[in-house]
Amino acid sequence: MTFSIVGFDPETKELGVAVASKFLSVGAVVPFAKAGVGAIATQSWANLNYGEHGLEMLENGFTPHEVLEELVRNDDNSASRQVGIVDAQGRSVTFTGDDCFDWAGGSAGDNFAAQGNILVDQHTLEAMESTFLQTQGSLAERLLASLLAGDAAGGDSRGRQSAALLIVKENGSYGGYNDRYIDLRVDDHTDPVQELARLLKLHKLYFEPTLPEDIVTIEGPLAEELQELLYENGHLQRELSEHDDLLDAIQSYHLIENFDERVQPRGMIDQKVVEYMRIK
Repeated sequence: MTFSIVGFDPETKELGVAVASKFLSVGAVVPFAKAGVGAIATQSWANLNYGEHGLEMLENGFTPHEVLEELVRNDDNSASRQVGIVDAQGRSVTFTGDDCFDWAGGSAGDNFAAQGNILVDQHTLEAMESTFLQTQGSLAERLLASLLAGDAAGGDSRGRQSAALLIVKENGSYGGYNDRYIDLRVDDHTDPVQELARLLKLHKLYFEPTLPEDIVTIEGPLAEELQELLYENGHLQRELSEHDDLLDAIQSYHLIENFDERVQPRGMIDQKVVEYMRIK
């Protein structure tokens, strides 16, 4: 009841899963991934053991094909299952049981596996594969682009409800405590894949580091504009007696709006924060 893609980036070593479905909170069911090990999408009467045990076997040195054989052999209902697996070497495999509802199928190649069931037709999978292979950018951007292409090509024949994106890399989480780099879920929405795209943009805004070319000095017309923007958003009194008062307000604004990763040395500001303030 789902279409998904698992992927690996050999440059960054990131692993991930993107998935969409006419199913409540698909992100709580389908995607599994572990940094340095692999990524698995388990769907169609999803057997969550495929995700947990599959990652365990990958970590113990099994290839994706060996993992698949073991999972299917130990599942009496494997004919109703669908799964995609990619490991941290880019090896991949996809499986669609004979009892999965049409249209159902998958494709796999270096660094990816895409699969779907109860789809409008095969064009969803064709669009996902070609888009993933042709898109430039981060793994998250490529997986999302693939999901968007599949959605536009037809997607789930029953409609839309939820979508999710999971990316892992070593110490990739906020603060570096675990490997969960990106974990975005749209649980119930009329256009979940587009909403997922919006959330990824926000994730990049809040958590990606500032580029050197985006750092600007707070002075002249920019200082005047920032004072007006802060006032309009309720973060500042209109009249300031000292430039330091403005700098204090800008520092406070960063923390209130959770721009911790984009705080700059006093007297400087990230241009992307300024753009956000203008939109807000």
